[in-house]
Amino acid sequence: MKTIKLSEYQPLMGKLIDVRDKLSYKENPTTNSVNIPYETLLLNYKEYLDKNKPYYIICKSGIKSRKAVRILEFYGYNVTQVETK
Repeated sequence: MKTIKLSEYQPLMGKLIDVRDKLSYKENPTTNSVNIPYETLLLNYKEYLDKNKPYYIICKSGIKSRKAVRILEFYGYNVTQVETK
């Protein structure tokens, strides 16, 4: 599983997806990210993701982003976990 620190992320690298719930994201959005809640992303990944593009997955604690990255990697997507700490 690939990981980077948030300070290393640049928007040109690929789309940054914050998998927190909508309320948590609205209260404190991650700069340069789009919000797709964890459950929504995993249930509809074919709608949101393209296997030919890189994605960076983030959440506050790192637990949901780590799980999402492992699942999406298994499905063949180019995903990297972004660590906030």
